Amino acid sequence: MGGDLVSLRTLLVGAPEPRQVLWREGAAMASVPIEFEIVDAVACRVALAKGGVDICVLDDALSKDDKASVIRAARKQKDPAPLVFLSASRGSALDNIDGVLRPPGDAADACKRIEICIRAKMPTHVLIAGDSDALRGILRRILEASRFELDVQEAGDSGAALAKLRRSSVGMVFLDANMPGLNGVDTLMAIKRQNPDVKIVLMANEVGKTAAERHRLARVLVLKKPFYQADIDTVLKHYYGLHEKS
Repeated sequence: MGGDLVSLRTLLVGAPEPRQVLWREGAAMASVPIEFEIVDAVACRVALAKGGVDICVLDDALSKDDKASVIRAARKQKDPAPLVFLSASRGSALDNIDGVLRPPGDAADACKRIEICIRAKMPTHVLIAGDSDALRGILRRILEASRFELDVQEAGDSGAALAKLRRSSVGMVFLDANMPGLNGVDTLMAIKRQNPDVKIVLMANEVGKTAAERHRLARVLVLKKPFYQADIDTVLKHYYGLHEKS
């Protein structure tokens, strides 16, 4: 996928024929053009080696060795770096995948899974709001190392964060709970009033000490400090609607 989206090249790998039909019908209903191909593991590795693949969906019917070989081939590619998802009902112990998609039950289900793939592949604008240069720098490095395409911006206080949110289309905010001026929880409420659809991740040592505070933070994702790469990966998968491996 280039800077101007023409289509997303998506490979479905190793799916039995009944699921192939559902995925193909779902791809035909997608919100953006999908160059959809059904391949086996060998053909997938060849396609990956040639480049230009955006998304690989591995069916759980594939053997463990075939899954591993496709993942290795995908991870060698950098421009574009394809996202690799597993379609499985209960997750997987597979390493180095970008998330798990539940198998579709019908064509509409398959379309929903395709839309998750599209959302995960499209650029997402992310804002890091906090007064600590060190915290913002660490989080920026983690986010920019992600295989998801993230456009990362920063704001050093609540006023700058609200101003950036007014000027740009931000999908996700990582918000430090400890900031001068408006604190993180007050800033969170201001963001919700101004941008009700934005996803907010509150970074905090502890939150929800009182019933009133717990009520204000209902349905807000809290990232407890200290956090690590794996924690950020979990947050991103949650944002895109992907499941964790189990």
